[in-house]
Amino acid sequence: MIEMLHADCMEYMAGLPDKAFELAIVDPPYGIGMSKNPVRQLHEKKEWDNAIPNQKYFDELFRVSKNQIIWGGNYFSLPASQGFVIWDKMQPENFSLAMCEFAWSSIQSPAKIFKQSVLLENGKIHPTQKPVALYKWLLSRYAKPGDKILDTHGGSGSICIACHDLGYDLTWMELDKDYYEAACKRYQNHAAQASLFDPAELTKATKTPELFQ
Repeated sequence: MIEMLHADCMEYMAGLPDKAFELAIVDPPYGIGMSKNPVRQLHEKKEWDNAIPNQKYFDELFRVSKNQIIWGGNYFSLPASQGFVIWDKMQPENFSLAMCEFAWSSIQSPAKIFKQSVLLENGKIHPTQKPVALYKWLLSRYAKPGDKILDTHGGSGSICIACHDLGYDLTWMELDKDYYEAACKRYQNHAAQASLFDPAELTKATKTPELFQ
């Protein structure tokens, strides 16, 4: 089941029992600002990336999930880990974007590298959109069959498509209404094309009239 919520992650996590999810894969704001990257300027300016989450967010995330993969881990105060994941974007040094991104992992396995060009992801609906293939790669290496997955900062919904295709239960949430609606449409289109879509898969929270006419 793919549960897509238009919700504040702190409010949602406050109502969860301890260790409700086996794995959280999250991509919170890095605090580097939308305006500092020329590619991000192609998207509508929003304030979501001006500050990193506070410690209460990380305390709750660690409380409600057994293991975590946190993109932008190099920007946050997190425990030492040997399990970093690196996304190699396969870009030349003179390109305007970073050549890679780091994810901190609580799973103490040797660091791993995923390689895929950021330029292969067409039709972006979010300025920090990550490839579906990246999430499939993470799930195939860090999740076990039957695991429940949590994503607190949903963005473009790439993880929804990955979990759908690989058969993982996912609770996904996005606070920004524009990103939420775009991600729901993206997931719906993918599921329909795969001939597996059933509107009952989506929660009542996802069934807004403008998305399902």
